[in-house]
Amino acid sequence: MESSKGIALLLHLCCAPDGTVPWPDLEAQGFRVTGYFTGHHIHPEEEYRRRAESVRALAESRGGAAVFEPYDPPRWLEAVAALKHEPEGGRRCGLCFALQLLGAARAAQREGCTHLCTTLTISPHKDPERINRMGRQVASQFGLLWEDRVWRKNDGFKRSVTESHRLGLYRQTWCGCVYSRREGQEG
Repeated sequence: MESSKGIALLLHLCCAPDGTVPWPDLEAQGFRVTGYFTGHHIHPEEEYRRRAESVRALAESRGGAAVFEPYDPPRWLEAVAALKHEPEGGRRCGLCFALQLLGAARAAQREGCTHLCTTLTISPHKDPERINRMGRQVASQFGLLWEDRVWRKNDGFKRSVTESHRLGLYRQTWCGCVYSRREGQEG
């Protein structure tokens, strides 16, 4: 593995708790980490604000910076409208991940980062191969290098739960979108 000392990396944060393991691990490998958070899919706005504040708290705890996209749910709703009846984990989620990673790649370029990574692979409910494949494709489109990681390995998810409690971070119970919230309430 080549040395990552001082290399600027943008870390896409699906939420603050899921960033509690990747952020310090990447720093320990010598990356200069900038967090990135977008929440177009998060509903309602109050939920978005809670999650964004938690990301700010995580960045502060790491002594780092975080980039936030302006909250714009109509844009996301329009993009996924044809897939609104898809089940959780299906094509709608794939499109949502792709949109988030595209936003992260654009932000990485703006911030002068050469590497890109995501926290999405810490979840036991998501397919890390699918996510890393998307990440590699998006990163290459923007001339970035993708850090292929499966953060849930070595009890990553469990460690993130422990660490987020230690830091007092808000832990949500659903991905955030109006469709997954509805499914959770119906199921």
